[in-house]
Amino acid sequence: MREVASKRQLWLEFMRVALVTVPLVLLQGFTAARLVPTGSENAWYQALVKPAETPPNWVFPVAWTTLYILMGLAIAVIVNARGARARGLAIGLFAAQLAVNLAWSPIFFGAHLVFWSLVTIGAMFVLALAATIVFARIRATAALLMLPYLAWIGFAGLLTYKIDRLNPNAEALVAPGSSAQIGL
Repeated sequence: MREVASKRQLWLEFMRVALVTVPLVLLQGFTAARLVPTGSENAWYQALVKPAETPPNWVFPVAWTTLYILMGLAIAVIVNARGARARGLAIGLFAAQLAVNLAWSPIFFGAHLVFWSLVTIGAMFVLALAATIVFARIRATAALLMLPYLAWIGFAGLLTYKIDRLNPNAEALVAPGSSAQIGL
């Protein structure tokens, strides 16, 4: 005999999955931010000429925390969609864009490679967009949860492009007294 799960059972299963995925995605984000000094903790970044659209430093951790929570919920929806045809592809695309996301901070803040960080953002956007499209075929809610992330990546790409234009020799810029930076 096959039984259909109640709405309550489905909700509880989603919550169990989300209790794993949200902290994991947040941990990935925290790890990315801790691999190298970022934002106001990074003397090289502080020395850059930044575009007028650059938000205050406090906006970045608030935005990224919110986005990582939404992403964790989105992947929880997909993981919980057992039996969905493209579920494996969706999870793979999500993992790939998250790995690229993890690489961005060391490339930008650590190695000071502004152009290559822009290329990385492009790859991140393409992978996140592909994941969102596949998410939409499985569960519309998961795709909607990814939209703020896509918008932020677009904005981050614009800021990075403008930083690259305003600082043509950014790779060579080293502020006095800057902390040690990693090289890639």
